[in-house]
Amino acid sequence: MFLSVFDMFKVGVGPSSSHTMGPMVAAGRFLDLLRASPFHATGLRASLHGSLAFTGVGHATDRATILGLAGFLPETYDAKAAEAALIQIKASKSVTPEGLPLLKFDPATDMVFDYDTQLTGHPNGMILMATDAQGDVVLKETYYSIGGGFVVTEAEQAMEPVLDARDASRPYPFETANMMLDMAAASGKSIAELKRTNELSHMGPAEFDAKLAQIWEAMNACIDRGLETGGILPGGLNVKRRAQDIHQSLQAEAGLNLTAPHTINDWMCVYAMAVNEENAAGGQVVTAPTNGAAGVVPAVGRYWLDHVPGASISRIPEYLLTASAIGGLIKHNASISGAECGCQAEIGSASAMAAAGLCAVLGGTPMQVENAAEIALEHHLGMTCDPVKGLVQVPCIERNGLGAIKAVSAASLSMRGNGTHLVPLDNCIETMRQTGADMNDLYKETSLGGLAVNIPNC
Repeated sequence: MFLSVFDMFKVGVGPSSSHTMGPMVAAGRFLDLLRASPFHATGLRASLHGSLAFTGVGHATDRATILGLAGFLPETYDAKAAEAALIQIKASKSVTPEGLPLLKFDPATDMVFDYDTQLTGHPNGMILMATDAQGDVVLKETYYSIGGGFVVTEAEQAMEPVLDARDASRPYPFETANMMLDMAAASGKSIAELKRTNELSHMGPAEFDAKLAQIWEAMNACIDRGLETGGILPGGLNVKRRAQDIHQSLQAEAGLNLTAPHTINDWMCVYAMAVNEENAAGGQVVTAPTNGAAGVVPAVGRYWLDHVPGASISRIPEYLLTASAIGGLIKHNASISGAECGCQAEIGSASAMAAAGLCAVLGGTPMQVENAAEIALEHHLGMTCDPVKGLVQVPCIERNGLGAIKAVSAASLSMRGNGTHLVPLDNCIETMRQTGADMNDLYKETSLGGLAVNIPNC
């Protein structure tokens, strides 16, 4: 299945692509289904299952579902309008989405966290229903939020993958890293050039370039907002935002002759932490490939621009295209969902993407790029998803910083060789998939194990 760079990098709202963006998108799809339905509905209901239930409050799943049923979408999300809408909905116990009549919806009773019923299609499941005046269900659909803001219905999840028009028309239809390397060798193109050629098979170059520039602008703006904002993150853990203070300290040290070389790691970390503090606060972020891992790719790109001699903003498209090619391979052949494969699927995937992108703009060959991605992913294998109190804060924010450091190290190591290595990226991706399948559900975004149950008073 063709995955565009704009599938991997989507502008949305924090704190979670699976638990916030996905449910909001699912609710929007259900409203479209209701608009096309012959049934006359007067009310709505929602039930959240699996990981969406266990960590739903900490990830704002309930809030996202309510707003989605009111007509809000991640890409056009307005925080002030959303706050006003939530107050109105809770007071009126109803929603009024565009193109539909007033629909009864009391968040206190019509939103159910079902901790006992696990839906079979995916750990992130939800059921949306429309009811008539007697309270009988007249329309019902099951949705799965499968990571990175992607949503499928129960029927779609059960279907075999099918090729769409974009698959049939793309000149370089690689679905594995090995295929990608073979096509690069045969064509003489870089991985970014293969990806761009595929993208331009269904979008004009001017539109494509403008949209890709907007993605980087949103990433960069998110870093800047995070570096400029202090305070306490919401959710009850009283986690202090640290990026602002760390950045100010680093700026004060800039130019000092006695600064330790390892201080560069702090720059990588602070860029990533800035993004994920914004995400934890419910701000606008770009999935890369998810919200929980949104800081790694922007941080490594910003590190390259700000600290590496010869870096140029004109090559950021090459960075993003290469990163998205690797992210698409991981999603297609394994997972980018923390609820499905743990944090290896989120931070591990993001680190592999960033490592590949950095290697490319440093002048790496396709083989070195593939090697960089493999090194970064290999050293995240087995990482569990265990957010304390179900919030995308601890350990998530710092993990983005360490994921960025690993990405830079992986790119640097790969550039020291010729791209030949023992473990192919395809095999590493398959290992991640198998590891995720074997991983206990306690460590897959349920907050029932790991750090989530070993921090006092949380």
